[in-house]
Amino acid sequence: MVIHLAGAEGVLLRRVAHEAGYDDNYLRREVRAKRLVRIRQGVYVVAPVWHQSDSVDRHRLLSLGVMMLYGDDVALSHTSACIEQGGPSWGLPLDNAHLTSLYGIGERTAAHVTHHRGRLLVDDVTRNHGHWITSPTRTALDTASISPRDAAVCVLDWFQQQGLTDRASLERGFTRMKDWPDTLALHMMLHLSDGRAESVGETRTRLLLKDAGMPVPTPQVEIRHPSGLLAGRVDFAWPSHRLMLEFDGRSKYLRHRRPNETLEQSIFREKAREDLLRELTGWFMIRLVWTDLEDPVRTANRIRRALERSAAA
Repeated sequence: MVIHLAGAEGVLLRRVAHEAGYDDNYLRREVRAKRLVRIRQGVYVVAPVWHQSDSVDRHRLLSLGVMMLYGDDVALSHTSACIEQGGPSWGLPLDNAHLTSLYGIGERTAAHVTHHRGRLLVDDVTRNHGHWITSPTRTALDTASISPRDAAVCVLDWFQQQGLTDRASLERGFTRMKDWPDTLALHMMLHLSDGRAESVGETRTRLLLKDAGMPVPTPQVEIRHPSGLLAGRVDFAWPSHRLMLEFDGRSKYLRHRRPNETLEQSIFREKAREDLLRELTGWFMIRLVWTDLEDPVRTANRIRRALERSAAA
């Protein structure tokens, strides 16, 4: 069967199948039999692998197949490089793989591949699994330049928070790109980014507060015992208003879960942490979840009321 020719990730190229003696009629029969999935011209994925993959993993499979098709004259870039480097996918379209020519040619979208023409310098690319990929700084800027504002800032925040780039490097990179297409709003997005955000939820919360004209909170505020020992850290705080704010996403509990600890135990431990922080500070706590971010007006009003109540208490 042709499936044994697929790589470790489950990707099979049409040309590899042809070289092994399997023609297009055979490949079509494998697709009809639901043993293969054709994800674009010349690229197939073993069906169980594809069906068990989420949208991010499917994008990675598409990107891998596309890079296997092309030679060393292109680099994986933009959203595809962001996903490959572990970046956030929230708000990013994942239908097309993104490539940038090393020679500044091409600008088109076809067969689930978007080709970009941006100029790549030596420090803009690196090797990854035998192929070229844009560097983290270039990836963050490229992805932000083609993304909606909130998704763009989430990407810029994440790359800085992970230590893959910093504000100075991003500013230098932007200076090279400022006259290119799709970069008109990029500097504004860069200005909105803050490498202290530890999750997409925190970035979106910060942008929600800014859009609502709320007082600017201090991020990542440390709360300490009288002895000076760290008791905990909160996502945001308004010390003059005696209010703390935490964004609660499932990933947060998973990230901070201890070995052999159940999710329920992690949640109870977080509740005990909140009680301790309120006891140490005398401040109020407000918590947001994903659904709160989908109704920014209601959520902003809720926070505004909490600021007023806590300041008056």
